[in-house]
This record gives sequence, C-alpha cells and structure tokens, in this order.
Amino acid sequence: MGTKNDIAWFQKILQRHPKIEVMELSELYSNKGTSKYYRAYAEIEKSNVNKK
Repeated sequence: MGTKNDIAWFQKILQRHPKIEVMELSELYSNKGTSKYYRAYAEIEKSNVNKK
C-alpha cells in the first residue's frame, strides 16, 4: 500500500530479488477516502536458489 510510485518501486524490488519468484501482480486499487494512496497484491513463491 502506498502511492503509485511506492508500489512500482516495491514491485521492481520483488521482481529483481533472486530468492523470490513473482507469479502474479495485480492492478492498482484505490483506497477509500483518498486519491493519493493505492494498494496492489502480489502472488509470490520462494525461489529454489542453491548457492554453493
């Protein structure tokens, strides 16, 4: 939850993280009572990254 820029920033972090696999990202939903803050949902899984 945050501004549109906050959410875009965090989605990029999730997508670039080697131990997280992003399965699905939702669209933005506006929060009631404000036009500044939004929320988005992500379906993620732990990646099988084995470092030796």
